Amino acid sequence: MGKSVKGKARVKKVSVGATWDSLMQANYGTPTISLIRGKGIEVWDTDGKKYLDLLGGIATNLLGHAHPEVSKAISIQSKSLSHISNFYAHPEGLALAQKLQEMTGDSSARIFFCNSGAEANEAALKASRMTGRKRIVAASGAFHGRTMGALSLTGQPAKRNPFKPLLPGIKHVPYGDVKALKRAVNRRTAMVILEPIMGEAGVVVPPSGYLKAAREICDSTGTLLVIDAVQTGMGRTGSWFGYEDEGIVPDMITVAKGLGGGLPLGAMIALGKSASLLTPGSHGTTFGGNPIAAAAALTVIEEIEARNYRSLNLVKGALIRNLVSPITGVVSVRGRGLLIGVVIKDSKAKEVAAGLLKAGFLVNAANESVIRLAPAFIISEKQIMAFVAAFNEVCEEIFHG
Repeated sequence: MGKSVKGKARVKKVSVGATWDSLMQANYGTPTISLIRGKGIEVWDTDGKKYLDLLGGIATNLLGHAHPEVSKAISIQSKSLSHISNFYAHPEGLALAQKLQEMTGDSSARIFFCNSGAEANEAALKASRMTGRKRIVAASGAFHGRTMGALSLTGQPAKRNPFKPLLPGIKHVPYGDVKALKRAVNRRTAMVILEPIMGEAGVVVPPSGYLKAAREICDSTGTLLVIDAVQTGMGRTGSWFGYEDEGIVPDMITVAKGLGGGLPLGAMIALGKSASLLTPGSHGTTFGGNPIAAAAALTVIEEIEARNYRSLNLVKGALIRNLVSPITGVVSVRGRGLLIGVVIKDSKAKEVAAGLLKAGFLVNAANESVIRLAPAFIISEKQIMAFVAAFNEVCEEIFHG
């Protein structure tokens, strides 16, 4: 281990897997490649092989790698003020909070900054406790994070079971089932938390009207409706947060991932009466909304607006879905904008993902049957066509080879 050359730490030239296993804890699967450089949606590994990144850091690198404007904003900010804690204000944080408020279209919105989606959901959970109620309803299959509170909200038994007992009073109901939701919510329910599209579950899209029905159920029982927009947010699905086409106003919105454009940044946005639930001393963070991450986020939002990416994402997403749908081995394609789930027959999603990696394309098998795509907004039609051609070739080899 050891030498530092031009600020880059180098590891002895041995296999990636062996090095990882000798240094890292075993909570992740052992990677097969190590990436050292990126530009746009292209990345390169330590052997110089180029890949097209169709995962975008799991819906995080909205403008791709090494975006010149984002890099510039980070560099300028790092030379003036990098961290001051939340005892004090700074212009970048205030400007970003104002921008997020504008994005909700509601001047009552108030912002709490943190570092991740799990932290944003923890903040929402704590805020819901301030109502005096303790029961929570979430969706089966949902993913809201891995910290103990957020994990309690997560509706995936494989992730939850090893860490029980979790928070009590949380009920999971089938996603998209209005009747089940109505049965589960009552006047003792503090909050309902839902994703506009379930990302980690395999890009599951609910029936039209589901979120609107959830809003009505919550209104009838005085329950908070929390929208987890960690994956759908920041314009990926065609609107800022992913719920807007249902015509609802949530009580809280959680965002992260793409908000920082690659830097750790999350936010819990509370609207209306919910904005006053957290009081001085009730919650906090050391690094949340620091000047560097806030400067990057402001630049990301400016670029999304200037380049009309919200509308373009719908066009690009439709192109990908239409071209991938007829490919051998594809059962169906779902999603909205540039959050896409490709359902693979015979539970061979991991095999397809491995084939695409070998061919130079980064995707994610969200589970045994679904390939998840969440590329940067800057992906070009030429790059889409190259990916589709590779996808077709890999599937032909797997299902007809």
